[in-house]
Amino acid sequence: MSTSNTKVVVTGAGGFIGGHLVADLLRQGADVRAVDIKPFDEWYQTFSDADNRQLDLRVADACMQSVADRDTVFNLAADMGGMGFIENNKAACMLSVLINTHMLQSALGAGVERFFYASSACVYAAGKQRDPNVTALREADAYPAEPEDGYGWEKLFSERMCRHFREDYGLLTRVARYHNVYGPHGTYDGGREKAPAAICRKIATAKMTGRHEIEIWGDGEQTRSFMYIDDCVHGTQAILDSNIEYAINLGSSELVSINQLVDIVSDIAGITVRRQHDLTAPQGVRGRNSDNTLIQQELGWEPSIRLRDGLEQTYRWIYDELATTAVAA
Repeated sequence: MSTSNTKVVVTGAGGFIGGHLVADLLRQGADVRAVDIKPFDEWYQTFSDADNRQLDLRVADACMQSVADRDTVFNLAADMGGMGFIENNKAACMLSVLINTHMLQSALGAGVERFFYASSACVYAAGKQRDPNVTALREADAYPAEPEDGYGWEKLFSERMCRHFREDYGLLTRVARYHNVYGPHGTYDGGREKAPAAICRKIATAKMTGRHEIEIWGDGEQTRSFMYIDDCVHGTQAILDSNIEYAINLGSSELVSINQLVDIVSDIAGITVRRQHDLTAPQGVRGRNSDNTLIQQELGWEPSIRLRDGLEQTYRWIYDELATTAVAA
């Protein structure tokens, strides 16, 4: 899209992906409204040249305020976190359905031209993710439906809402299924963090304290693919600009186990860590990977940032954050 004269609203702008998306849109010259439920001092990134608003988008009136005079919506807002959060907060995750429902209604009423919805690989059927050596998940594998309980069901339902608003009302909607996004300026502690940030934090702490031992949830043989934030931001905009009317994967196809992830981050940190495996902790599915066949065919898109390179950037940022906190304390 030509962003220099585009009026955009990014919901979830105080979060990890939303903050990076706002930054990129501002660099392109867009008129950006940034919306999040959190107080401004809890946003991961804020930008003075954006129209920053604290709004609870579970409320319809707040959604109407957020889309007023906007051409384009990036709806990233949701109550979510890593596996530890979503397995223990299923009702809270499902209540995010209010956000997308009200945002779609408000966007339609306000004459918004384009609407992007951030879905998740958690929509995929659990039966196809029981082996660490998982076959990469194709878009069609979301049905018959058996998504992650709570969070995954909300995402799948909201995908359908986007589809039917497009088919019934003519609102141009685009949907991406994010696969495990990581990078700097995101959650790395507190219970909502995902595996790459949690492992970076644990290993950085081990290096700083000299206690070279970390806890790993599960046996560490569960596998995932991880997409660096810059690739996510660029892919998100490419999907919105495309003619792709179905929900499409946006992720890396580089499969790695959690134990391998620990190996990489340990090497970046320059230490060897002993591993204590908590087999009672939330682990999610045994294997999940992104089949990128369709996005390669449609857009010629493939992640440009290698896992090790992205993890190095992430580790350095988290290490510096922990060091700054330690000095302040």
